[in-house]
Amino acid sequence: MVVRGLRGATTVDVDTADEIMERTEELLKALFERNELQKEQLISVLFTATPDIHGAFPAAAARAFGLGDVPLICAQEIDVTGATALCIRVLMHLESDRARSELHHIYLHGARLLRDDLPQ
Repeated sequence: MVVRGLRGATTVDVDTADEIMERTEELLKALFERNELQKEQLISVLFTATPDIHGAFPAAAARAFGLGDVPLICAQEIDVTGATALCIRVLMHLESDRARSELHHIYLHGARLLRDDLPQ
């Protein structure tokens, strides 16, 4: 078993708590399903949000998703001119027997443009 990093991102259309919760849960569900993850594999989860997101903490959505006993933290993404707006990013640290190349990073909605080099 080795430690791996799994990435993903999504965007919200509006900065509301409901939208942030919904889109973050959608992202987590996609990461879990596509990678056949079990909660017990998670070590920690880091969320970042662009400076235009104020409505809710993405980690609150992770708790609602059932990850309340996993270490979670949120941080603000650096404010880069021209960067994707209203964007939530995630980095999961997990234990896995899978090769790094077998993990599927997930980018949804407006965040798909961040990594158009990755197959969906």
